[in-house]
Amino acid sequence: MRNLVSFSNGTKECEYKKILLSNVMVTRKRNLFWGRKWRTLDIKMGIWFLTVHLLLLFAPFTFTWNAFWASFWTYMLFGTCGITVAYHRVLAHRSLILPKWLEYIFAYLGVLSFQRDPIFWVSIHRYHHQYVESEKDPHSPTFGFWFSHMGWLFDSGYIIEKYQERKNVEDLKSQVFYKFIQRTYVLHLFAFAAIVYALGGFTYVVWMLGVGGTWGYHSTFLVNSACHIWGNQIWDTNDLSKNNWWVALISFGEGWHNNHHAFEYSARLGLEWWQIDLGWYVIRFLKAVGLATNVKMPTEEQKLKKSFCSHHKFK
Repeated sequence: MRNLVSFSNGTKECEYKKILLSNVMVTRKRNLFWGRKWRTLDIKMGIWFLTVHLLLLFAPFTFTWNAFWASFWTYMLFGTCGITVAYHRVLAHRSLILPKWLEYIFAYLGVLSFQRDPIFWVSIHRYHHQYVESEKDPHSPTFGFWFSHMGWLFDSGYIIEKYQERKNVEDLKSQVFYKFIQRTYVLHLFAFAAIVYALGGFTYVVWMLGVGGTWGYHSTFLVNSACHIWGNQIWDTNDLSKNNWWVALISFGEGWHNNHHAFEYSARLGLEWWQIDLGWYVIRFLKAVGLATNVKMPTEEQKLKKSFCSHHKFK
């Protein structure tokens, strides 16, 4: 698979390095820690992520089966219904329509995943698709693995620099619910943490915020990083997106990322019967009971237009 980013200013390809075990080359530079301005938001984000990961260290000493299952089921609920279905397929791409009451409930579960408010999340994701692999992509691996994985989250100056207007989420900004969540986002996180502590003390905080939070973060982040570096390309998307089965397993189907970039409007990401896609299974159930309508999927004609003529899989 070729690196789709062109070299500028007379720079030779040999001056760049490939990301390990891939053909993706780091062709752009961005200082992750030193030599850049750290804004207050960046420091707060850094402290929060450090805290969540430090909580993880207490997991072996606080293990109980009740805490484990509480962490597991909240991770499953928030990840499938909150992030994968609501944030991504309903709000970012309008791949299906849910009744407003259900859309808001699912979106609120996404809020409790600690991945920013819906307006921010959807805006960044839409910019990713609009500018994929270009200079304005918010998290392309052409800036390096760690920047695409999570480094961009601590660089609010990068986001401000690229997107001055942030006018790609007017549909959400026009709804009172999403504007309210945006203004009060941090309060919801503190309230949730307080409830977790009240229910199970420090043990539940460790497992539901530390273990569940860390796992949830990195399963999402791997879609941005690993799925643009390692895996197979089935569709001609003119970008670096890959289908990655092991990321799909831990991210509720989001790892079928080449499928997604080929047909970003599709409510189903695992297009083959064997491509496990838990998000799609939830949507299919909601459709069966009449709660999901206008569920979009690619037609055979649309698939043919995006397929490589030889149907080879590029690694």
